[in-house]
Amino acid sequence: MPQPSQQSADRAERIDRIAALNDSLRRSICSPGRNQIVMTAGVAALVGDVSLFRGFRRRAEILRTVRNYDSFNSDNDPLGEHDFGRFEYDSAILYWKIDLYDPGLVKIALNGSFC
Repeated sequence: MPQPSQQSADRAERIDRIAALNDSLRRSICSPGRNQIVMTAGVAALVGDVSLFRGFRRRAEILRTVRNYDSFNSDNDPLGEHDFGRFEYDSAILYWKIDLYDPGLVKIALNGSFC
């Protein structure tokens, strides 16, 4: 049986690996490969029609904010996995979350509450 210090080191290594994978996914948010980005209906309504420049620009701004997010702390990232964030965009509070549904598919979900 591993010693408690070895278990702690293994756990820390696992968390660091998960955080690195999540950061890598966010850095490649505009070309996520097999992974998916989903938005709630509220975020989609905030973005608007992406076939119009304004909607396309707004979606790009939101994705860029998620990609560049680095405001992790013990309050919003207690496990240190870099899998959740919160930010304000156009008078709305938006949340993003990375979830692993299947080893071959990861989803980034954007949710929002609007003021």
